[in-house]
Amino acid sequence: MTQPVQRRIKLARLLAIATISFGVLFYTIGAAVKPGYSHFTHFISELNATGTPWAVQLGLAGFVPLGLLFAAFLVAVAPIAQVRGTSRLGLWLLWSQPIAFIGAAIAPCDAGCPTGGSPIQMAHDVLGLATYLPCTLALVLLSFAPNLLSGWRLFLRFAGVAWLILFVAMLQPEVMHVRGLLQRVADALLAAAVLIIAWRMVDNALATPNNSFKARPLRGAA
Repeated sequence: MTQPVQRRIKLARLLAIATISFGVLFYTIGAAVKPGYSHFTHFISELNATGTPWAVQLGLAGFVPLGLLFAAFLVAVAPIAQVRGTSRLGLWLLWSQPIAFIGAAIAPCDAGCPTGGSPIQMAHDVLGLATYLPCTLALVLLSFAPNLLSGWRLFLRFAGVAWLILFVAMLQPEVMHVRGLLQRVADALLAAAVLIIAWRMVDNALATPNNSFKARPLRGAA
C-alpha cells in the first residue's frame, strides 16, 4: 500500500469522525442557545427557522460547515472505497446529504416547519423530499459493496428501510411530540453508515485496490 493511499485512508477516517462530531456539537449547542427548542419535538431544520432567534448564525455556522465536512468526506473516500456498480451509485446518492445540510441554510423552514406556507418553506419541503428519498436508496445500495461482511450488509439495508419509515412517520401529526427524536434516530443511522464506509469499505481497499474507475478491456482483446 502506497503512502498516498495511506494518507487518503487516514484523511477519510478523520473527516468521517469530524463530520459526526461536528454534527453532534452543532445539534447540542444549537438546542442550548435556541429558546424553547427541544430535541424531542423540533426538527433539526428548526434550528434556523425563519424569524427565530439565532437563525442566521446557526445556519451559516452550523448547517453550512456540516454540509462541507460531509462533502469533503465523500470526496476523500470516493477513490478508495470498495464500491462498484450499484454500491457506487449508492455512494454517489449519499451526496444528497451535504446538499440537504447546506440547503437547510439556503432555504430555511418557517417557524414550526409546517407543510406548505411561504415560498421558502415550500422550497424547503421540496429539498426534503429530494434528499431524504435518495438517502434511503443510497443506504440500501451501499449494502451491495463487494467484500462487505453480511452483518454490515444487513445493517445498511435495515438503515435504508428504517430511514424511509422514520421520514414518513415524523411527518404525521400524531407523532409531533416525538418527531425531533425520530429525525435524530435517522441521523444516527446515517452516522453509523458513514463509519461503516470509512472503516469497513475502505478497510477492504487495503487488500484490494479500487479499480472501478479503470476501463475494462473488450472481451477477446489481447
